[in-house]
Amino acid sequence: MSADFWEARYATEDYIFGTAPNVFLASQAAYVRPGMRALAIADGEGRNGVWLAQQGARVHAVDFSPAALDKARKLAAERGVALEFEQADILSWDWPEAAYDLVAAIFIQFAPPPERDRIIAGIRRCLKPGGVLVLQGYTPKQVEFGTGGPPSAANMYTAELLRQWFADWDILHLREHESFISEGSHHHGMSALIDLVARKR
Repeated sequence: MSADFWEARYATEDYIFGTAPNVFLASQAAYVRPGMRALAIADGEGRNGVWLAQQGARVHAVDFSPAALDKARKLAAERGVALEFEQADILSWDWPEAAYDLVAAIFIQFAPPPERDRIIAGIRRCLKPGGVLVLQGYTPKQVEFGTGGPPSAANMYTAELLRQWFADWDILHLREHESFISEGSHHHGMSALIDLVARKR
């Protein structure tokens, strides 16, 4: 998906994915500690990064779209928190090594293989030992629902894939389910979801 695609998508006053944090991410609040360093990947309009900052984390939020980041900065100001925002293409980003205590990877399925595999390698690289990944995405069945995400099953996750990618980590939570979500106008309706919490050894 091109820069023009994302700029056009975010070029509205509305927060197209809402301003509340992702429900699954918020349910994992026990892993968020004040002062910890957190990375919010492809954080868009800021709902998840801002929430992490509200919990006391020092948040680095990265996104491709200047329009989305402008809205994220506005949301952070409204909520009274400060984040480090960076405009970058996550596919060519220089992932730092062992830099974060927590990584939030919420609906980042814009990249097909093999680009997706580079993102996974980056996540594995950038977490500190003992750090936690909180991930939610779609399973291939989401293409049938059509209530969010790309129209390509190749972009989606399965439990088997996640176990392969993080086989040498401690899987703390892994669940596939069909649930109704309402996260703005672009994630709304019955959805085929997969949730993962994993700790780097």
